Amino acid sequence: MDRRQSAELCTAVDEWDEDAVGRLLRGGASAESVDEDGRSALYLAAVGGAVGVVRLLLAAGADPDRLSEGAEAPLCGAACWGHTEVVRALLAAGAVPDLEEESGFRALTWAVRGGQVEVVEALLAAGAHPGLPGPGGELPLVAAARRGSPGCVRALLAHGARGRQEAHAEARRLLAVDIAAELRAGLEEAYGPGHEYVVRRREEEPGAMTVEVTLWREGRPGAGNSRQDGHSVIVGLLEAASGAPG
Repeated sequence: MDRRQSAELCTAVDEWDEDAVGRLLRGGASAESVDEDGRSALYLAAVGGAVGVVRLLLAAGADPDRLSEGAEAPLCGAACWGHTEVVRALLAAGAVPDLEEESGFRALTWAVRGGQVEVVEALLAAGAHPGLPGPGGELPLVAAARRGSPGCVRALLAHGARGRQEAHAEARRLLAVDIAAELRAGLEEAYGPGHEYVVRRREEEPGAMTVEVTLWREGRPGAGNSRQDGHSVIVGLLEAASGAPG
């Protein structure tokens, strides 16, 4: 593999430059090119949400399931950031919905943890298993209940996800929790006390506001975390589904 061509292609991918990507591929650059960190061009495009670039690379023969050197899968990268059209393009090209990264994460795990409802629906429609646990053995339905996303819970229930009792208990626990305070406590545990925190709230899906807490260092945003507050809706959904096993 020509290193210069690989570097040029990955740069063009990072810049979402479809014309340059197409020109380099026609000029002999490999669709399986990797950057200096071992990340594939397809992974970079998927994480960035560059659906046009993703389609060019797939058409040129990029393997939709190829793991980068860090054992990162394109489908997982797209799912994590909520790039629904990229997820659909990868699935249409034959990406395995339940491909597991070295970390134990699958695309559905990432999507549920991020409250990415459309991605969850696309993965389940493509055959992703609704009951495969993520790292630590947590079931997707429990993760969706913790996230506070009614849409993710609905999608999983519609596909027969198990773990309803555990998910119900988690949703009920979070009804009495100050979400912003819990997120901040988690960041303080990871990064230590004494930082400034900014809390933002926004509506991303009906029935749930997203609460985002960001740690600031030296006047700049750093680590952050978010959760939705749809736990009361989720309790109702799970209680309505309680007549079925699980």
